[in-house]
Amino acid sequence: MTAPEPGARIARRFQAVKDEGRAALVTFVMAGDPDAETSLQIVKALPKAGADVIEIGMPFTDPMADGPAIQAAGLRALKAHQTMVRTLEIVERFREEDRETPIVLMGYYNPIYSYGNERFLSDAAAVGVDGLIVVDLPPEADDELCLPALDAGIAFIRLATPTTDDERLPHVLRNSAGFVYYVSVAGVTGSKALDTDRVAASVARIKAKTDLPVAVGFGVRTPEQAKTVAEAADGVVVGTALVEAVRTSLDGEGRATDGTVSAVGDLVGALAAGVRDAARQPA
Repeated sequence: MTAPEPGARIARRFQAVKDEGRAALVTFVMAGDPDAETSLQIVKALPKAGADVIEIGMPFTDPMADGPAIQAAGLRALKAHQTMVRTLEIVERFREEDRETPIVLMGYYNPIYSYGNERFLSDAAAVGVDGLIVVDLPPEADDELCLPALDAGIAFIRLATPTTDDERLPHVLRNSAGFVYYVSVAGVTGSKALDTDRVAASVARIKAKTDLPVAVGFGVRTPEQAKTVAEAADGVVVGTALVEAVRTSLDGEGRATDGTVSAVGDLVGALAAGVRDAARQPA
């Protein structure tokens, strides 16, 4: 039996929101933050709040591309004994209720390598993972994980950055699937303000070279910023603001409260309204 088209669920979702005349809202949360059960409830709440695609972080002890907020979220998850098995269980339990929302796992290669590449891809496909973002595997290492992921029906989503020039871009786009994630700032997550003019030009440059949707992240925190980015991109990615919503909802011992899930859901609702508001603007 042949594997499904890599990222088929992602492609359907981006086409659906395009048909609605808007961008997709892509939300990032850390698996197991602040604990596995609360994390599952947060993930379940995201589509209801307006998320179109969900990225789930795989906790790692050395997240070099992440800023302090997402680093702290990963450490909270690891402290709560989050493992790759538990991360895949979150996806599996989510899929019991939602078979349509695309799920992308995002993180670093070490936890996947430690789990075992073949085992990971088999288990990820079985529970309903649609895509992977592995920030520390360059295109030169496609044989390591990217090509096997595509064979398993899982999209391998690449990052393009402000320093990805016209010579490098074709290498980034080769074997990419699902969507292209444009990192809007040079630096770690949540580190700098968004330059919306530069983002629009960069998105246009990437879209001239690929038919894949282009989603923009690493700097979007507010509904107003989400609206501005949605006017230029096919997707808006928000992560740091959401993990900060988790953190500020916790009690003094770092445990979930009755307001933890709703804190994330309320922010996603506001961001979704910003994205949808962009669709109503004249072309």
